[in-house]
Amino acid sequence: MTHIRTFGFVFACASALLLAGTAARADDTVKLSIGQRGNWDTSVAHLGDKAGIFKKHGLQLEMIYTGGSGETLQPVISGSVDLGLAVGTQGAMAAYVKGAPVRIIGAQATGAADYWYAKNPAIKTLKDANDKTIAFSSNGSSTQSVVRAFLSEFKLTAKPQATGNPTSTLTAVMTDQVDVGWASPPFGLKEIEEGKIHIVAKATDAALVRGQTIRVIVANAETLVKRKDVIDRFMKAYRESIDYMYSDNPQVLKDYAEFVRVSEPMAKRVREEFFPKSLINPDAIHGLDTLIPEAVNLKFIPAPLTKEQTAELIQIVK
Repeated sequence: MTHIRTFGFVFACASALLLAGTAARADDTVKLSIGQRGNWDTSVAHLGDKAGIFKKHGLQLEMIYTGGSGETLQPVISGSVDLGLAVGTQGAMAAYVKGAPVRIIGAQATGAADYWYAKNPAIKTLKDANDKTIAFSSNGSSTQSVVRAFLSEFKLTAKPQATGNPTSTLTAVMTDQVDVGWASPPFGLKEIEEGKIHIVAKATDAALVRGQTIRVIVANAETLVKRKDVIDRFMKAYRESIDYMYSDNPQVLKDYAEFVRVSEPMAKRVREEFFPKSLINPDAIHGLDTLIPEAVNLKFIPAPLTKEQTAELIQIVK
């Protein structure tokens, strides 16, 4: 009887260890490159991960933050990360046309909360920026496409200058390295309230930007085929994270406020005033009828995408 009990105990322990090992292996790692750390719309993965939503779907996230689309795209192209978040739509088109293994699997931002600002009181509107420098984040980014749209629509002679993320851009403005900076809430709101800077233009002042999906979620083409189940689960968790971000759960605003080091009232203001839920809906790419011609006009791509190219590039994960 003692031997039977001992065997039973050993079997139970072995089974528990086996189950524990199986549970540990169930979590698939997903590597992400994410543009612009701290923007509300780029915080979906962070906030969902902190709430345990991705864990619930058997996913462990590894997140690397970048200064803009160019930096976000490169590791996706090389295959060193699985997904890139907040990639400029036209930048993704440009990479695809050049033969890069990039596929758009979801929208990241439709419309934009980005704005352009100045320290110099003489620069009140975009017209005042003629012959001055105007910032965008990096080559191929949505902010570059917005700046190009400003130059085209308003016939400006301003000089575009890549300045990286909102933090480095603010430093460049305050030290007179660039005349007109760019940011996305909550960045810069404190300085605006203190009168140190003032808004010159918003992204939506460019008519072509309104209603367009200006940033997307991209995957490496090979990853999309080989890890389809993982990508499907990621997008399901991503959607659940968005629902959580717009819920009445107070924890999400606490976590976001801590993430970007602002007060909870400021975190709530960012969500309520600047980022309607529709802005970060991942399920459709809007405005292709204007995005593609604009990408040609702004020299992101040499010719319009064919129907076949568009179908290959854009593969929304439902």
